[in-house]
Amino acid sequence: MSCSLSQKRNDRYKPALAWLAWFTVGWTLLLLLMGGFTTSIGAGMVFLDWPLSDGSLNPSGWLHDQDMFAEHSHRLLGAQVGLLVIALAIWLFLREERRWLRRLGTAAFVLVAIQGLLGGGRVVFDQLNIQTEHNYLAQTLAIIHACTAQAFLCVIVGMALALSRFWIERGAGILRPVDNALRTWGIVACAAVFLQLILGAVMRHHDAGLAIPYFPLSSADSLLPPAWNFQVGIHFAHRVGAAAVSIVLLIFAWKLWYSDRVAVALKGMGAGLVFLLGAQIYLGASIIWFHRNPYPTTLHVIVGALILALAWGITFSFFRATGAKRSFPARVTDREKANRGLDAPLTDATSQ
Repeated sequence: MSCSLSQKRNDRYKPALAWLAWFTVGWTLLLLLMGGFTTSIGAGMVFLDWPLSDGSLNPSGWLHDQDMFAEHSHRLLGAQVGLLVIALAIWLFLREERRWLRRLGTAAFVLVAIQGLLGGGRVVFDQLNIQTEHNYLAQTLAIIHACTAQAFLCVIVGMALALSRFWIERGAGILRPVDNALRTWGIVACAAVFLQLILGAVMRHHDAGLAIPYFPLSSADSLLPPAWNFQVGIHFAHRVGAAAVSIVLLIFAWKLWYSDRVAVALKGMGAGLVFLLGAQIYLGASIIWFHRNPYPTTLHVIVGALILALAWGITFSFFRATGAKRSFPARVTDREKANRGLDAPLTDATSQ
């Protein structure tokens, strides 16, 4: 069985599999959008049961009620993403030669399963169901659910990149190894964005989005809030984090743009990071200016996810460049060796 599977596996470009991976990326972003909107309008507990909604896969009136539509759509999208990931993981196991990519498919399956359980736990253990005086457990599960979603998006983006034609057929010639400093900046950028998203998740699920009702100041005439509590503190930390992330991303984009070892495509992605950063700052300010209107609030969430995905995609590509020669060697076959009159043992052309 193992021998027959290994014969069917290869590391060539598979168009259908690549398109399925990118479709899953798009569906995941839509799932994040609906999840963000559900939280923005406070509809997370419109159904008190899980995994069904009011005991049904098609609850009455869900297409006509905004809260029901947001939450039930989020659940349906989650189930569809789960099915897509299962298909990807099985396909990779059967046809993909690269072991690390098969393992990435397994990791995606594990993450999507954990996501489903966290989302369900957020409902099942809500204070409305367990009759407690506080809602700390449900809030904690909701925060972990939001953060795991970002990690899952990065895994899916990595899979889609590794399956793309650019990576497989043209990557070795276009993606040249970059210096360690640039690769480190990429890792720092991804970590900074992810930490900022964690702060944002904590702030949202503790209803602290308007804890400081001024922007860019924290009061009518000061950068610091006049009074402090947990909500004000986490909100202010999110603002400080936004400034720090902005500096890191701008430095990363600048280093990308002026590096002679980075392909034009990656430079363009760096420019995209700067554009998304500007949009994210405006959307963050709009949340204050428009008193937490759910539409800019939700867009703020999804643009943050896009920034993380783009920064991760660039950084992930750096590691493809590092291993390009080892991943796709040009081998001299026995017939070619005989035709050339070579007596030397079979070797990789790239190592000569």
